[in-house]
Amino acid sequence: MTQQNYAAKPVQGPQRFDIWAPEAGSVTLLAGGERYPMVRRPGTGPEDDGWWTATEAPAAGEVDYGYLLDGDETPLPDPRTRRQPEGVHALSRTFDPGTYQWQDTGWQGRALQRAVIYELHLGTFTPEGTLDAAAAKLDYLAGLGIDYVELLPVNAFNGTHNWGYDGVQWFAVHEGYGGPAAYQRFVDAAHAAGIGVIQDVVYNHLGPSGNYLPRFGPYLKHGEGNTWGDSVNLDGPGSDHVRRYILDNVAMWLRDYRVDGLRLDAVHALKDERAVHILEEFGALADDISAEVGRPLTLIAESDLNNPRLLYPRNVNGYGLAGQWSDDFHHAVHVSVSGETTGYYSDFDSLGALAKVLRDGFFHDGSYSSFRGRRHGRPIDAGAVHPAALVVCSQNHDQIGNRATGDRLSQSLPYGSLALAAVLTLTGPFTPMLFMGEEYGASTPWQFFTSHPEPELGKATAEGRIREFERMGWDPAVVPDPQDPATFTRSKLDWAEASEGDHARLLELYRALILLRRSTPDLTALGFEDTEAEFDDDARWLRFRRGGVQVLLNFAEQAVTLDRAGAELLLATDDAVRIEGGKVELPGLSAAVLGD
Repeated sequence: MTQQNYAAKPVQGPQRFDIWAPEAGSVTLLAGGERYPMVRRPGTGPEDDGWWTATEAPAAGEVDYGYLLDGDETPLPDPRTRRQPEGVHALSRTFDPGTYQWQDTGWQGRALQRAVIYELHLGTFTPEGTLDAAAAKLDYLAGLGIDYVELLPVNAFNGTHNWGYDGVQWFAVHEGYGGPAAYQRFVDAAHAAGIGVIQDVVYNHLGPSGNYLPRFGPYLKHGEGNTWGDSVNLDGPGSDHVRRYILDNVAMWLRDYRVDGLRLDAVHALKDERAVHILEEFGALADDISAEVGRPLTLIAESDLNNPRLLYPRNVNGYGLAGQWSDDFHHAVHVSVSGETTGYYSDFDSLGALAKVLRDGFFHDGSYSSFRGRRHGRPIDAGAVHPAALVVCSQNHDQIGNRATGDRLSQSLPYGSLALAAVLTLTGPFTPMLFMGEEYGASTPWQFFTSHPEPELGKATAEGRIREFERMGWDPAVVPDPQDPATFTRSKLDWAEASEGDHARLLELYRALILLRRSTPDLTALGFEDTEAEFDDDARWLRFRRGGVQVLLNFAEQAVTLDRAGAELLLATDDAVRIEGGKVELPGLSAAVLGD
């Protein structure tokens, strides 16, 4: 199937300051303190329309620069800026990614199947909150058994700290994390530790402060917004250039920074009515670059549509992505271990929901969603998709941070319940993802935090958070102020507790589960049709089988005795698990994995 090819425009080169500004009457480049009048770049077709060039601009060396549009004396940063050392409102600085001497020439990459992903936020993963500090923890992650580390967005945003989803300069790495050079060092170090890097990227909206793209061209569709503001112009006039801008950004991460995959934020908010959806172009571009670099490159979509078309091959009208998140798995696990059934958890108030997700991947695959007030989703074609294409978790940044107080499961549940969630996530048919600190039951919350310098924006953000929680039935009085620096500080991990008491016990369980997963092919190789599940809602137990492996889980406080499911005990979350004759006794809040 022939795909439209958007070749990446080099950011550096003989004409490295070229800029697309189709609606400008005049453009002046300010570089190194000098002004260089720009002229429209000659071209042979519509792809060249609206581009400006400055033939006398500095061709080499590090330069601070910006653009003056239509006589305005305030320079604007480059839409493709690689560095913003003084913040998103200041001048850009050139950065040549080709000068870095990579040490990962032997890196062969990682496949999604059999992998375990670890999601982390750089600002709160370590006390320092930098890429170099995170690199110092890679040996710990390798020892845990992690295959991919997934970084929350790192592109430049206004302020000192942020989740990352308020980014406004997609090509720049936030200076507070160390900037682009530190990013290259981190990826190199991860590969040396045997760990791939997945970068979370946001193409569905831009942050509220420092977004100058509309000054340059029709990057946004005003009045056609999504949850976060104006939609990106993917299908209107001028959208050829906007799509090229986004695809060039994809290519930058995969080529210049050698990441192993991208997590695509909220793809359901990408409004694209073209015959070839931009997600399909993402998949084609990643496959092309994968063939070029000789290692797998993985694109994972965050989507709440429950639409398996994202995963189907492009030759059958799918988008050809490697994976997508499954919120249904999270919801089913969360309800099973916590008992919480408000808001979107209400449909999952049965172990039957968990059993269905384990068998079919989605709970809502055409069924009625009470939270949405309509039918939702469609079934997955088990012959076209492997279960590993669904990335699942019991906790992630959204499902913790978007709670009223940013509380983790570990702040309200005992070891036994946390162990059940771990077993479900790491022995189920899908690709497991852990959220930083989950593996040792971190007692620190992970709250929503911002550092908007504009007081009015900070106030609006805080008030908006309170309104968001009304539908979930949470008390708005307990919602922390996202602008309070303490909200950010208290969200940082406390690594000292990982070696203490039940924290250390849980960490050892995670290590054992990941090792078992890696050494037991039936847990990772089999398809949807190879999963069987049974449950008893009244007695609160569930059993599922994957080939020659059975997983038994007791969600009740009291012990339960089940028929023996296998010949060998591979793992137990509680030392009191007993196998006698043809029976298995599970104490309250415990699980066992047995092999034939």
